[in-house]
Amino acid sequence: MSIRHFSDAGGYLDYGDATPLLPVEELQARVYTHRDAECALGDAPADSVLAIRPTGLASSYALTQRTLTAIEVASLDDELRNQIGGAVDVDLAQFELIQVGRATTPAQNRSLAEF
Repeated sequence: MSIRHFSDAGGYLDYGDATPLLPVEELQARVYTHRDAECALGDAPADSVLAIRPTGLASSYALTQRTLTAIEVASLDDELRNQIGGAVDVDLAQFELIQVGRATTPAQNRSLAEF
């Protein structure tokens, strides 16, 4: 999966405005997690992805601790789609997926003694 969708998504939704989507486990929509989310986001063009972006340190931490998740916009109920649509500057119908969290890249565990 390309991690680029988080940095070049077609639109962004602030973490505070995305609270109706959280927790994603309670949504009555098609939700992809882990490898399924990677595949769905990898197949989607970047301009069709709405990414949830952090608004502060706490929301950044919350998003990085969350499993990479993709939510199909078309599967959201009308009330929820209207709530989210009111929070973004662009038409929600132009998006295919909403990305929650981001893919992590493998990193070496280093100790301070190495530096």
